Amino acid sequence: MDIVNKIACVLVIIGALNWGLVGLFGFDLVATLFGVGSWLSMIVYDLVGLSAIWCIFAYAGHKKIK
Repeated sequence: MDIVNKIACVLVIIGALNWGLVGLFGFDLVATLFGVGSWLSMIVYDLVGLSAIWCIFAYAGHKKIK
């Protein structure tokens, strides 16, 4: 599960950086790269959201995220 934790952590960081760009500059990097509302953008958003849920449960379960 160590690799899953690392992937989830990277995806959460990517999502956080994207939201930071949206908040500061009104620039959505994911939509720019993959197209606004495209299926690929939706997959990226879904993966980031699922990764956040994974990290919440990993933290709540006291799993060590390396």
